[in-house]
Amino acid sequence: MTSFAPPRPGSPNALGATILDGGTNFALFSENATGVELCLFSPDGKRELSRVALPEHTNGVWHGFMPDVLEGQLYGYRVHGPYAPEDGHRFNAHKLLIDPYTRRLSGAFRQHDALFGYATAAPHTDLSFDTQDSARFMPKCVVSRPDFRWGKDASPQVTPEQTVIYEAHVKGVSQLHTGVPVKKRGTFEGLSSPRMLEHLVKLGVTSVELLPVQASFSEPRLTKLGLTNYWGYNPVSYFAPEASYLGPAGVHSFQRMVKALHSAGIEVILDVVYNHTAESWELGPTLSWRGIDNKSYYRLDADNPRYYVNDTGCGNTLNTDHPRVLQMVTDSLRFWVEEMHVDGFRFDLATTPARTPEGFRADSIFLSALRQDPVLSRVKLIAEPWDIGPGGYQLGAFPPGWAEWNDRFRDSARAFWRGNNGTVPDLAARMLGSADFFDHGGRTAHSSINFITSHDGFTLKDTASFNGKHNKANLEENRDGHGHNLSDNCGAEGPTADVVVLKRRAKRVRNLLVTLMTAQGTPMLLAGDEIGHSQKGNNNAYCQDNEITWLNWRGLDRQLLEFTRQLIAFRRAHPVFSRRHFMHGEHVSAQGIKDITWLTTTGDEMTDDHWRNTALPAFGLMLCGSAGAPMGTDGKPLTDSTFIVFMNASGGHLTVTLPKGMTGTCVLNTAQIGEEFKADETPRHTFSLTAESVAIVAVKEEPR
Repeated sequence: MTSFAPPRPGSPNALGATILDGGTNFALFSENATGVELCLFSPDGKRELSRVALPEHTNGVWHGFMPDVLEGQLYGYRVHGPYAPEDGHRFNAHKLLIDPYTRRLSGAFRQHDALFGYATAAPHTDLSFDTQDSARFMPKCVVSRPDFRWGKDASPQVTPEQTVIYEAHVKGVSQLHTGVPVKKRGTFEGLSSPRMLEHLVKLGVTSVELLPVQASFSEPRLTKLGLTNYWGYNPVSYFAPEASYLGPAGVHSFQRMVKALHSAGIEVILDVVYNHTAESWELGPTLSWRGIDNKSYYRLDADNPRYYVNDTGCGNTLNTDHPRVLQMVTDSLRFWVEEMHVDGFRFDLATTPARTPEGFRADSIFLSALRQDPVLSRVKLIAEPWDIGPGGYQLGAFPPGWAEWNDRFRDSARAFWRGNNGTVPDLAARMLGSADFFDHGGRTAHSSINFITSHDGFTLKDTASFNGKHNKANLEENRDGHGHNLSDNCGAEGPTADVVVLKRRAKRVRNLLVTLMTAQGTPMLLAGDEIGHSQKGNNNAYCQDNEITWLNWRGLDRQLLEFTRQLIAFRRAHPVFSRRHFMHGEHVSAQGIKDITWLTTTGDEMTDDHWRNTALPAFGLMLCGSAGAPMGTDGKPLTDSTFIVFMNASGGHLTVTLPKGMTGTCVLNTAQIGEEFKADETPRHTFSLTAESVAIVAVKEEPR
């Protein structure tokens, strides 16, 4: 081994590897370890040059300053302590471990039994002890510091009223785009290439929400099957970007992407996973936290600490109640905001980190820490408000300042357009921002993240093309994936040449998009839905790193793309579809029109009898743009026209009538293929509403 200068005491204050004058300070938290060795590697990561025991242990932090260890040095840790799974300890110094605070990883994981702390073939499984050295099969941490020149980069600061989210996978969005340079496809730089920026800007989205970009590790089970954890919801580092997404600019690829998106006026929101890690259950690998201090980093079964609390369904649960674990989480979040310039986060299974010993609490340590943080409280915070643990469904329960994915919106919209009886009351509540869930504690209507589709489930095209899931490519005999899809194949399962079926599907897609973009709340569009991307009926494509998930740009539906562009532009041009405050019919315009009125197809206001009619297939939603005098952030009134959105889920044509004294022009009709936004020239009092269609009428005259 190579000789390095002996370590000095260093400091415990900055966790990770911190470059200072003349060397690097190393600090690692582990309150239960008996010793920590810093392992230094050759530039190619193949040879371990030296092992140095960190000389000091202060307040649970092992630390030391290494003279002459400079930027670019590869390293990892070996942590000593008891291997006693039944007591919650899983120390094994034969395993090289990733520094939880590393900003960069070099090399890749190689699946091997040496990654496990126990002998995988032993009859006592994880109660056994494995002595194989895992270093050859592990990526190495890199001593690094931020050195990207941001210049005048600044967050676009998109207001909630203007926000339209585009959920995308870094690789999938550009991998097959011929307009993106080959070397950049599937990378951060591919997402921010000129052709992709042009697409996003023309589409009109304001915020790109990226599936996990923090370094991840595919489950050994998937690797053995020849598959991979494509979505990336299996983190192995909370600071280091996923190396496979780095483009020609290498370590600066992510920053270049953010800067390019910002210059186009588009925010960057990261989907983050602070509920579990890639180390999984008790039979999972030892990669980082498990070997550093299993009992501190994870929530363990109180009666038998050999086993993990599994509120996530992924094998383990990160222990955010522990102050050092909470510190790691908040430090990493601030890192992505301050050093990587991201504009917000979507928290996967956000109920989990917000749990206490008594269950989920809106005033939990985790949520309270973020709420008071001077950096994190100013960015967009979005919760996936559920997990699989007891009391895990918490839609609407997060504190002010948070937005939440609203799966009730998805289900209500799909059920209505599929023709399910009794769906109108629930859809009506979703169209008004789900006040029944969110109108409390000063929360706004933008707290509801409305979506029809997301990465998890059918694409929009598949929602109108398949009755059931088709997940055989996942090699689980079609057992995986959700069975409650509320989808409808419109007359034929999967691909078809039937023109009638295809036209019906196209209209269904447009109807769902209009429902999304005319509802109060924050709309989220799944990347690829605007071009008609299909996953061949796979509703759980987490392990498909191929053309199932890569967007099919060659087969894009230009008519659908243009419709989606116009629809987003229409929403953004009319503030009445994106009010900050909930509407309950309490405000009235000077012409005597309430801010919100529910109408029958005869132009009458709906009564209790109408709401109780489970067979009601059609209704109208009238939004008055001058009622309530809402004010914009610039202090100017957000007045608008009055619109009526008529929705007809029935199989028959209807004649709809405007309220007495009103006439209007139809500004959108989903039945007019290719001319959906062709407005009427002459105001009328009645309109023909085609079967299974939406029409939006701009009111020209209001009653005196």
